[in-house]
Parts: sequence; structure tokens; C-alpha cells
Amino acid sequence: MLGVEWLERLSRVLRGDHVFAQLIRFALVGGASNIAYVLLFLAMNAFGPLVANVAGSMVSTVIANELHRRLTFHAAGRVDWFTAQWEGGGLALIGLLVSTAALAGLEFWAPGLGEVAQSGAVIVVMAAVGGMRFLVLRGFVF
Repeated sequence: MLGVEWLERLSRVLRGDHVFAQLIRFALVGGASNIAYVLLFLAMNAFGPLVANVAGSMVSTVIANELHRRLTFHAAGRVDWFTAQWEGGGLALIGLLVSTAALAGLEFWAPGLGEVAQSGAVIVVMAAVGGMRFLVLRGFVF
């Protein structure tokens, strides 16, 4: 019984509108949209990796924006679909530009960086971009 009570309490906490619950839901939505991206990329790869990447990025961004609107920030009653897509999509594009510039800068300033260090840098950059996206979505969009 203790396990059931604990799960019910956790469920109540994660359904809340405080920042911790929103951050957990944000991460879960991000994971789900990444899975959608990979599946679409694989399905569209016959058209070439560039087309597959663009299709996967666009569709997964639309999915993520809608899930953030409805689930992460409980904003479906306050923010309409178009606004969420326009502003969330713009943020995704800015995030892509920032992460690309950061990785290009890394290549310029540390050209001999090994694969493990590069992977670590990618994780740090993507976490920073994701964190900023969360704060802007939470503070200004939703």
C-alpha cells in the first residue's frame, strides 16, 4: 500500500503548476518529441538526410509546442494554437542558431577536441539552450 500512496502523491505533484512539475513535464515532452523526430527521420530518409532532418525537425517542433501548451504549462485556455506554434517555433529556431554557433565556436577555438569532449560540450550546450527555452516559454509564451 505504501507504494501506491507514494505513486499517487508523485502523480499529484507532477500534475501541479509549480516550476518543478513543469520542468519534469518539459523534459518528458522533449524526450517524446525527440523520439518523434527520430521516427520521422528514419521514415523520410529515403528522400535524403536533409529532407528527413527538416521534416523531422518541423514536425517534432510542432508536436513539442502543442504538448507544452497543453501539458507542460496547462496553457490551452490562455494561449491559442497559432501563437504557441509561432512563438515556440521561433524559440526553437533561435535555439538551433545558438547551438550551431556555439558548436562552430567550439570547433574554431578547440579544433583538436576529442569525441568524448565534443559529446560533453554538445550535452552542455543543448542543456543550456533547453534551459533557456524552458524559462522563456514559461515566462513569456505560456
